Amino acid sequence: MDMTPTDADRAFEQEVRDFLAEKFTPALREASAKQAGVFAEGSVARTWHRILHEKGWIAPTWPKEYGGTGWTAMQRYIFERECGLAGTPTLPGMGLALCGPVIMEFGTPEQKAFFLPKMLSGEHYWCQGYSEPGSGSDLASLKTRAIRDGDPGSGSGTGDYVVNGTKIWTTHAHEANWVFLLVRTAKDGPKQAGISFLLCPMDAPGLTVTPIRSMSGEHEVNQVFLDNVRVPVAHRVGEENQGWTIAKYLLTFERGGGSAAGRLNAQLAKLKTIARAQPGDGGGTLWDDAGFRERIMRLETEILAIDWTERRQIATRAAGEVGNNTLASILKLTASEATQKLAQLTSEALGPYAAADQRHALGVAANEPTIGPDYGLTATARYLNTRAATIFGGSSEVQRNIIAKGLGL
Repeated sequence: MDMTPTDADRAFEQEVRDFLAEKFTPALREASAKQAGVFAEGSVARTWHRILHEKGWIAPTWPKEYGGTGWTAMQRYIFERECGLAGTPTLPGMGLALCGPVIMEFGTPEQKAFFLPKMLSGEHYWCQGYSEPGSGSDLASLKTRAIRDGDPGSGSGTGDYVVNGTKIWTTHAHEANWVFLLVRTAKDGPKQAGISFLLCPMDAPGLTVTPIRSMSGEHEVNQVFLDNVRVPVAHRVGEENQGWTIAKYLLTFERGGGSAAGRLNAQLAKLKTIARAQPGDGGGTLWDDAGFRERIMRLETEILAIDWTERRQIATRAAGEVGNNTLASILKLTASEATQKLAQLTSEALGPYAAADQRHALGVAANEPTIGPDYGLTATARYLNTRAATIFGGSSEVQRNIIAKGLGL
């Protein structure tokens, strides 16, 4: 597919820029700049979600029939790139980007009618119940058990599943009011064959959330405990024991469904600003250091490659395909590693200011001054936070295995 922008694409690009200039207010810019986590804090995310929903732009990848934009592949790319370059709040994608496409593909008409509009409006705020202690990269080994309470042979879809177990690293579980779960519904046969996909409200009796504070200071992730939690059979997506097929479908979106290049380029521009401002070892600025400048240029080349790989993935979807697992894994691998390299170089560029604990000045409620230059506020927290980038969403080792298999190696 030709990804060269047309006159209509350029007009749309200007429309997006005008929208951001008006709606991405100084207050929102300040709040977004204080976010060091993967996703914006709940209050910031909800505000930006509401603004995009009012514009009709909250679901760029959804078809119009379900309330999406109906944009072309190039329009989606332009929108995500411009938002990334502007530094808009990163919205949690567990509902709109992950669970939504699953319900569109595998859900019943009743599930689509109930859940999809509430995802769009923001009434439902979703989290993802996949990983467990001991079942992260080896997700198929999960042990959370769901036992059917009722007549499983009736075919009526009535009754409940009684769920027991625990999920971990559950991002924004403390903010969410719904969770989608992978649970074990059969023990016989291959471990992948006995998994089902359930939708559960977070206020269900027996479900509790315990916070996990990251070493960077953010409260993004949690452990979720399920103690005899009853989930209606009507909230199962797909057939019983079809969950692994659904999980693989969802992970294609998680690992290659969005655009990272815009935000990576915005962070790269910030790194260049810091390098031009910070003093170098031999006089002048750090930017005058040819060795450090070369490292930045090498990283810029990697980000350019990511940008073009994302365009290839967009073209794949524009051709009517769900996505390429190998390409999605390439994007997950390279984007997560580039994110870490950016954080590393930014910390090095800041010198002694990178050692300052800035957690008191981060987040929406923070009102303490920054230690050192303002451009160093989030550097240390981002560096610590991005250590997990090559683990979550499927570790780099898992991605390399998928890539090797896809290439027939």
